[in-house]
Amino acid sequence: MMSPLLFQQQILAWFDVHGRKDLPWQLNITPYRVWLSEIMLQQTQVTTVIPYFNAFIEQFPTLEKLAQAPLDQVLHQWSGLGYYARARNLHKSAQLIVGQGYFPEALDELVALPGIGMSTAGAILSIVFKKSEPILDGNVKRVLARFKAVNGWSGNSQVNKVLWAMSAELTPIARVADYTQAMMDLGATICTRSKPACDKCPLESHCVARQQGIVSLLPTPKPRKVLPVKSLVFLMLSNHHNQVFLEKRPPTGIWGGLWSLPEFNDIDAVHEWCLAKQIRVYDIQMLAVQRHTFSHYHLDYTTLLMQTDNPINFVMEVNQALWYNPKQKEMLGLPAPIKLLLQQHIGDSNNGKNG
Repeated sequence: MMSPLLFQQQILAWFDVHGRKDLPWQLNITPYRVWLSEIMLQQTQVTTVIPYFNAFIEQFPTLEKLAQAPLDQVLHQWSGLGYYARARNLHKSAQLIVGQGYFPEALDELVALPGIGMSTAGAILSIVFKKSEPILDGNVKRVLARFKAVNGWSGNSQVNKVLWAMSAELTPIARVADYTQAMMDLGATICTRSKPACDKCPLESHCVARQQGIVSLLPTPKPRKVLPVKSLVFLMLSNHHNQVFLEKRPPTGIWGGLWSLPEFNDIDAVHEWCLAKQIRVYDIQMLAVQRHTFSHYHLDYTTLLMQTDNPINFVMEVNQALWYNPKQKEMLGLPAPIKLLLQQHIGDSNNGKNG
């Protein structure tokens, strides 16, 4: 039986030699930078996050700059990272923190902010403020589930409770920042989801899953369910100025707060919309069906390209619709599939990075 002290010693000794110490958010550590990195790293790989983190920090170097920025500008910087509620919550929390005049250093204050859960709060408190708080992100769950051979999907409250208790018991008081980073690194680089490098793991001789030959079975995957398929038609309506008509999506839900092409249930609905708004259209083209997968459904979308020569004949709701010139560097948040469509068919050459 490996004691918590020995566990910590093994983890830290491994980290001193093999841990990652030069990631962008590990340099010039501040509450803001660590918090931003933790939010970006939710559901997203480190290699994907690095360029987004660097660009975001360049655009919003301080918490105050982020709080003052328009949400459109924040979503523009987030375009392509997905899970856009993260960006909306980040922006809202930044405004709340600036409003109260200090960055919270207490667990209950942090988790009260939009988008900050127990694990994110634990990471901020341990890495920035050196407080002995446990974390339980995906990497740590994997390490602990294998180390003690914990069966059951972590979405189950009982299993989650067991893993949290383990994490709390093993989290040290000394060198807690290094330990927290070490556990994340171990899961990300050694105890990986597939093909883990068990022979390089500091816990190998005490890992129950390794001893029982069930490493590949743990952690227990989420019960599979067949994702439903939703079909939509997007309208890419452009005028003779090479501008495209965009609508702002509702603040919550899929692509919340982003600018997107008008969407319809079928092609007939597109034509009815044009007729109702007295839009004359020509050069109609239909693109092949494409698929974009969200966490809980597949979206199969067809895009209709249309030209119009009388774009000013219909009234647009203020701040909810606009004619967008992709060649102008406007700070608009665009969903990755929509950005790609604009690049391919309108020449969106100056609208930032792909996502």
